[in-house]
Amino acid sequence: WLKGIKTSPRGNGSGRQTLFFAAMVRVKAFELRSKTSKELLKELDEQKAELATLRVAKVSGGAASKLAKIKVVRKAIARILTVYNQKQKSEARKACKGKK
Repeated sequence: WLKGIKTSPRGNGSGRQTLFFAAMVRVKAFELRSKTSKELLKELDEQKAELATLRVAKVSGGAASKLAKIKVVRKAIARILTVYNQKQKSEARKACKGKK
């Protein structure tokens, strides 16, 4: 999942190189809202499995990139759960609307 090495865009000859990762794309909330509840739960399971493997890598002395990715995956899980709970609440409100 390592995309490659990118040279600094400054053009001042510093030659600094930074790593950028293709797989560390953030999960966007507006993209999650278009998914169904089953798709959200599937995505949640995938993210939790990835977090588990990253935690194993952390214990076994993994690369720094994997340690940095733990935070990204945790935030993605939080986003998925937030959107899922918002969907559940809105569906409950629709079901109970006008019953008082």
